[in-house]
Amino acid sequence: MAAGTSPRKRYTERKRFAERLQPTSHDPGVTYMRRYALAGLVATVLTTSLAARVQPFPGDFRTQMVKTNGTSLFVRVGGKGPAAVLLHGFGDTGDMWAPLAADLAKDHTVVVPDLRGMGLSEHPESGYTKKNQALDIVGVMDALGLKSAALVTHDIGNMVGYALAAQYAGRISRWVVIDAPLPGIGNWDTIVRSPLLWHFNFRGPDVERLVQGRERIYLDRFWNELSADPKKIDEQTREHYAALYARPHAMHDAFEQFAAFSQDARDNQAFLAQVGKLKMPILALGAEKSFGDGMAVEMRFVASNVTSGIVPDSGHWVMEENPQATIRLVSEFLRK
Repeated sequence: MAAGTSPRKRYTERKRFAERLQPTSHDPGVTYMRRYALAGLVATVLTTSLAARVQPFPGDFRTQMVKTNGTSLFVRVGGKGPAAVLLHGFGDTGDMWAPLAADLAKDHTVVVPDLRGMGLSEHPESGYTKKNQALDIVGVMDALGLKSAALVTHDIGNMVGYALAAQYAGRISRWVVIDAPLPGIGNWDTIVRSPLLWHFNFRGPDVERLVQGRERIYLDRFWNELSADPKKIDEQTREHYAALYARPHAMHDAFEQFAAFSQDARDNQAFLAQVGKLKMPILALGAEKSFGDGMAVEMRFVASNVTSGIVPDSGHWVMEENPQATIRLVSEFLRK
């Protein structure tokens, strides 16, 4: 799209693109692409304003660096009771979970790591397959003396979560999986054809030079196009995460998360062939303006006990766009 294109013209072009992606009744993958496109339509006519801010974790949470699987992860721990491990994705860090952690800590031991190479965790040169990162999380559980845990995951956290649940099913009591597909599973090959997912293959030394110093601009694209209402992702939130992704090696390692998707797809297909469908209770939450009930469709390819849920009035960034509904859905499921 040429520079200087008017907002009305950009809106019209996105609308036409969305109409071309009108799904058939039997093609959920195309439905997902259309939902992503429609989220982008909203973004072209809305501007960022102050809304909710990144909240701190409760004062009784502690933080520590946990050595695990050849690296160290920054981990927040608080509360008392059955364990719940919360895993973030791209565009966020474990900080996204603070409001949920405050609620769950009433009756859970809540564990919130930053994934390998992200947030305040160390930045190893390799190891970004989700199969390997599952070992990172198992190491954290071992270091904290946790034999089992419930799992709550979003975005790339879903991919680490599946590798964890597939390899250590006996240690995951139940799982809430939120708004992102699994590489190599179900409709993955259709989903990744969406033009809005070009960033899956955006990486390399020149790409890093292009993004360096412009991390905020790059991340704004995700918050704007994959949200239902970009105004709900406020200036303080954007600045908070942009600063974390501007730290040395952070954007390189974020790109490495995506670079591993091809191997992740092969690993996931092998997990499914070797262990079959997961049997623990799973709540598949899709954002209303993103994956919707398609999240449960995808999870039923790898799990037999899946409940579908919708986060209303939200695009992909559920903890920023509708934290109250997300907390209610997650906490009700974990407290069953």
